[in-house]
Amino acid sequence: MLAELQEKYAHLFEDELLEEMNQVATFKEIKAGDKLIDFGAYVRSLPLIVSGAIKVLREDENGDELLLYFIEAGETCAMTMTCCLGNTKSEVRAIAELDSKLIMLPVQKMEEWMGKYKSWRNFVLNSYQARMTELLNTIDKIAFLKMDERLLNYLEEKVKVSKDKFINSTHQEIAYELNTSRVVISRLLKRLENDGLIELQRNRIKVLAL
Repeated sequence: MLAELQEKYAHLFEDELLEEMNQVATFKEIKAGDKLIDFGAYVRSLPLIVSGAIKVLREDENGDELLLYFIEAGETCAMTMTCCLGNTKSEVRAIAELDSKLIMLPVQKMEEWMGKYKSWRNFVLNSYQARMTELLNTIDKIAFLKMDERLLNYLEEKVKVSKDKFINSTHQEIAYELNTSRVVISRLLKRLENDGLIELQRNRIKVLAL
């Protein structure tokens, strides 16, 4: 596990912290679609992403979901950090977007490392700033963009995260993550296909040009 830590996080953390992480952390592999964190659950471990990607979603009182952001290799989830430090229940759901490898850090170490290692403190603060920027971008998209523009942004983000021009999502799954109806998504996807930007296939979308 130390090799994975050094590969993705050596530029962020000093050797002493990496060694301490190696002693207390556990290694975890999850498949695409597996749930990592759920609404209302207490967070006992903080995930560091070694490979793959995790999507973080919010749920409203009606059970409708909204995609907030993706976490990729070399990153962690600031929302999870907040729950860890405050010992509060999770207000987000985290699901593997791709097959992912994670290093799970025990929450009791977070506060200790904040005072002990400047690199960890900077990592936490930078993670908060990055996720806050992404949350503001999500709010801006909902407030100021039309659904067709939001859909285009969504497809672009999926391609960027997966590094694959094939998006293995149904129209219903996309509708859930954009908090709209399947009928709307199907109509807009058909328009994008007619414009030559995508090709609709069975339960997946091939992105041609975005």
